[in-house]
Amino acid sequence: MTTSFGAANTALLKDPKLQIPSFLHGGHLRPSSNSLALTTTTRRHTRLLSSSSSSSHVIRAVSTPARPNTATETKRSKVEIIKEQSNYIRYPLNEELLTDAPNINEAATQVIKFHGSYQQYNRDDRGPRNYSFMLRTKNPCGKVSNRLYLTMDDLADQFGIGTLRLTTRQTFQLHGVLKKDLKTVMSTLIKNMGSTLGACGDLNRNVLAPAAPFTRKDYQFAQKTAENIAALLTPQSGFYYDVWVDGEQVMTAEPPEVVKARNDNSHGTNFPESAEPIYGTQFLPRKFKIAVTVPTDNSVDILTNDIGVVVVTDEEGEPQGFNIYVGGGMGRTHRLETTFPRLGEPLGFVPKEDILYAVKAIVVTQREHGRRDDRKYSRMKYLIDSWGIEKFRSVVEQYYGKKFESFRKLPEWEFKSYLGWHEQGDGSLFCGLHVDNGRIKGKMKTTLREIIEKYDLSVRLTPNQNIILCDIRNSWKRPITTALAQAGLLHPRYVDPLNLTAMACPAFPLCPLAITEAERGIPDILKRVRATFEKVGLKYSESVVIRITGCPNGCARPYMAELGLVGDGPNSYQIWLGGNPNQTSLARTFMNKVKLQDLEKVLEPLFYHWKRRRQSKESFGDFTTRMGFEKLQELVDKWEGPVLAPSRYNLKLFADKETYEAVDQLAKLQNKNAHQLAMEVIRTFVASQQNGKSE
Repeated sequence: MTTSFGAANTALLKDPKLQIPSFLHGGHLRPSSNSLALTTTTRRHTRLLSSSSSSSHVIRAVSTPARPNTATETKRSKVEIIKEQSNYIRYPLNEELLTDAPNINEAATQVIKFHGSYQQYNRDDRGPRNYSFMLRTKNPCGKVSNRLYLTMDDLADQFGIGTLRLTTRQTFQLHGVLKKDLKTVMSTLIKNMGSTLGACGDLNRNVLAPAAPFTRKDYQFAQKTAENIAALLTPQSGFYYDVWVDGEQVMTAEPPEVVKARNDNSHGTNFPESAEPIYGTQFLPRKFKIAVTVPTDNSVDILTNDIGVVVVTDEEGEPQGFNIYVGGGMGRTHRLETTFPRLGEPLGFVPKEDILYAVKAIVVTQREHGRRDDRKYSRMKYLIDSWGIEKFRSVVEQYYGKKFESFRKLPEWEFKSYLGWHEQGDGSLFCGLHVDNGRIKGKMKTTLREIIEKYDLSVRLTPNQNIILCDIRNSWKRPITTALAQAGLLHPRYVDPLNLTAMACPAFPLCPLAITEAERGIPDILKRVRATFEKVGLKYSESVVIRITGCPNGCARPYMAELGLVGDGPNSYQIWLGGNPNQTSLARTFMNKVKLQDLEKVLEPLFYHWKRRRQSKESFGDFTTRMGFEKLQELVDKWEGPVLAPSRYNLKLFADKETYEAVDQLAKLQNKNAHQLAMEVIRTFVASQQNGKSE
């Protein structure tokens, strides 16, 4: 596939707004500083355009394996053509922002994603669409400076809907920004240590790492590695700053190892002399997600990422290298079985000094071989599923220049929330706060700002939509705890266990992909689940991991939940079962088209039999997997309601329900309950036996 103008572009080029002048320089298309001319450097070669001949001459640019020549150009999706003609993600967004319309055109909506924004409209409104934009920040490791937090808080009130949304990838989402305010908001973010560059679009998204600010070597090393990977894969062509701050350069100091790894082309990974040495004009086929963590800490849902990186240390805790997983991903399409969620699988081990080169090699393999014709199949998980891990590893090794070492043995994974108070390891404390569905609003928002501003705190955002206040002195703990409690931000022991692990995507009213409710619906659903727990006799301390999304794209990672609800129609959900609390098992579809009002008909028998048939300490997800879906379906189909728990009838005293009811009627005549009356009768009988009497 090339990036030259061809037959596949014809339909799009009929739009006069998408006509792009060409400027030939030495036989190559090169961008002019005063034009929208495009480079046509391709993934592995450059095509020369000649007015005297219709033939194409191929020049080898890098020493990667050649693909077979084909008579016809490979089919490409519409988005691929838009990217090609965008002058490195500038056009037509730069023109659309200048119009008086409240929205931007279709091509610009694709381009603005790379800038970290989606165009939306309020789907609750009737009549003309009320357009606005959602902005998503880029915060590697979830790190947010004091200055940036206060800026985000201000922007939410001045230009948004008055709330901040914490995401499942450790970032903020700011909803409701009008087109006329976009440049003001973006430039303010940039000038206050923030960025939205690459938070959306076909490139590397925010890099996850454990949010806990521990001073342990392995945690510090994981977070530093995540930051370096994020820097390595940040776009270099300047389009973001050209559009939002008129080309003003924001000076940032990159570690020399990042610059060296990015520029290295010893194994044919780069586009020589391109403004985007790793991405080229086409960037990646689809979004790309990376997480870094340490052994046992699965706060990042490590297996759901395109690349999962795990720090490996020696016996003294000194980092030695990294295990690498590849091929995870959540998104799928309803009624299309060829799309599916997938867990990452082991690729191999690399020494610590090689991690940037290994990650780059994996990204380039996806860039070169990921599908660009049908975006439903463009994630790297489908490439690995098609090739198999052995072939994938072999191709990656060509770009890496080395063989991967054997995957190191790891201990069991454990989900860590980091809620409550913890020692950082440097004498300071951090406090993890549960935020229902990541929505910071009202009194909570006001109080958080006051605390963060008063004590000059930095914060961390977690992959579970929560927030951590960092660097707290011991003397501040009591006043901060009191202020948080008054705002409803309670210690986790006072929060329903169901809420602590639950997640939902925003869905209605602003997400254009939503099929049904998620964030707005989950509070009531969790209350109904708790009521069902009580009905079948489950304890308050017991919980299951529940995640809800309004569509099958999987933003809240429902396919890893013990109980996942995935919108498949108005007030209707697919039910997914089989994930586990440690996020290491993939759920499967149990039922389709379950109406919201009928959830108890499914959940009640499942929870009832889990309580009565589970093995010691067996989680709900593991129970559903062990039982098998055929048996579970049978239990649901035959369900007629729970047999009332023995304690309800005090069957320790009564042999059957009928006796209990008879005694209960007699007890009521004496203003007693059946248990009290029965105990009096028993005591009297025992006493009489001891006295040698017969009654």
